[in-house]
Amino acid sequence: MEKRIIDPWKWGEATNSAQAVEVKNPTGTLYCSGQAAIDANGAPSAADMRFQLIQTIENLEHLIKTAGYECSGIVRLNVYTTSVATFFTECGDVYAGFIAKYGIKQATTLLEVKGLFATLTVELEATVVR
Repeated sequence: MEKRIIDPWKWGEATNSAQAVEVKNPTGTLYCSGQAAIDANGAPSAADMRFQLIQTIENLEHLIKTAGYECSGIVRLNVYTTSVATFFTECGDVYAGFIAKYGIKQATTLLEVKGLFATLTVELEATVVR
């Protein structure tokens, strides 16, 4: 797989993302449903957004690895949250740490939504290639 990052604006370097990612010659593509802070029994978390993001990332990592892919292959990562302000003030370091851990440079969209399932406050949706 060949991955090329396209980010024509200098400000993009500070966003933990890229404006576009081109993938050539992938041997597989994994489209992940939105992952959230739901435990192995299917119970949604009622914890704060920071804890939920940590659990959501763990769930996404587990899904990707179970499918035989690597998190470093994430090329698209959409974030849905019930509060963009809270996401940036309370979770930015957790999210940035996840991105840095795997050297991910992904196209991304961050959306504030009216609500998510049950008591959930954040959801991650990924596309992964190898």
